[in-house]
Amino acid sequence: MRGGSVAVVGGSIAGSAFAGAAARLGAERVVVLERTPGRLEDRGLGLCTQNERFTELVGAGHLAPDTRRHRLAVRRWVTRGRAGEGDGPYGCGRPLWTQPFPFHSHHWAVLWQALRERTPETVEYRLGSTVTAVGGDRDGAWTEESDGTRTGYDLVIGADGYRSVVRAAICPEAVPEYAGYVCWRGSYDAALLAGLPGGAGAWPEDECATVCYPGGQVVLYRIPGLAPGSTLVNWVFYAPTPDWLHLDGPTAFGAGALSDEQLDGMREFAEKQLPPYWAGVIALTPPERTLLQPLYDLAAPYRTAGRLLIGGDAATIVRPHNTSGAVKALQDAHSFEQAGRRLDDGSWAPVLAAYDRERTPAGRELVELGRILGRAQVTTAPDWSGMDGSAMDAWWQEQLADGGASGGAGFGGHALGRTDRG
Repeated sequence: MRGGSVAVVGGSIAGSAFAGAAARLGAERVVVLERTPGRLEDRGLGLCTQNERFTELVGAGHLAPDTRRHRLAVRRWVTRGRAGEGDGPYGCGRPLWTQPFPFHSHHWAVLWQALRERTPETVEYRLGSTVTAVGGDRDGAWTEESDGTRTGYDLVIGADGYRSVVRAAICPEAVPEYAGYVCWRGSYDAALLAGLPGGAGAWPEDECATVCYPGGQVVLYRIPGLAPGSTLVNWVFYAPTPDWLHLDGPTAFGAGALSDEQLDGMREFAEKQLPPYWAGVIALTPPERTLLQPLYDLAAPYRTAGRLLIGGDAATIVRPHNTSGAVKALQDAHSFEQAGRRLDDGSWAPVLAAYDRERTPAGRELVELGRILGRAQVTTAPDWSGMDGSAMDAWWQEQLADGGASGGAGFGGHALGRTDRG
């Protein structure tokens, strides 16, 4: 019967959203098992939500209207000046295109905290709980932790990311596929921009900058800081695989884990490829705020088995080009909750079936769009030196058309109501 106990493996954005959904659906006990022993506030950097998607999530009750965020309005694409042209005022590069960009930017931890505050108080968070195995059948499920403790539940939800233990139990054939390039990431106090030529004024606060070079790009925007009223610079640098990086499975190098030599190599590459201002923006990043994330693709062929379910990055790994990661996770939890409200017959089985039916194809669409954007913007990018505004606009529209954006799986994620089917 519906109710009983639910375990959520993973306590980040997707995990918190699913935990809240399970509690609101009437589970008598909801336990979040998060392997990180301390607070999660330092995890992650910046992310964005498209304005309409944010409004939908507020209307659905997942986010508060006053969730702290930074408003963006335009996305300015630039590249290095042609031979003899120079790189324009303050070394900001040659403008390619100015694109409308109706997005909010967020600090991961601020958004996560906003979700936690809306999670019912009955949800139990257990930090430092590493789940090493899960299993179950039509009648129940269980988790096993690193100390050997096995606990039974009525439902186990996997929100445990790239290397999901729950996904391995549901569909072991679903393995993340390396995209062939990486993204370096960093963030720091925006006050440091004052030390650059032109200072912070060379880069308007409502602007997302995309700096293109042969074989990659850097996306930069401001986000709220952890302290109310503070602002951070956030950047994502899509780049070739470093010579020293040898992958034998999904991995990442967190903030503070990179050597001076590795960081110097990234900065030297930025100085060689980017206009001077933007290379300077990256160079301001402290080593302890710089990380490396190899990029992967994954669309699980199905999301449920027996009393097991996966969502968020455990179910779909989408390249950041889509700007839809947080929206995707919250929409997964929303779909699960809506299915439970529509199918109120007292059992979990039809809820899981409806969720799988709705979110599996939506995830495939997002993954495919991310691949299309990655090819167009990184691996088979155009010769930026020959691009202007009209060529950029046509190039962008072609990407969205190839990705089936008119069908709803567009840049920034699809509309929330699109998957509210019975």
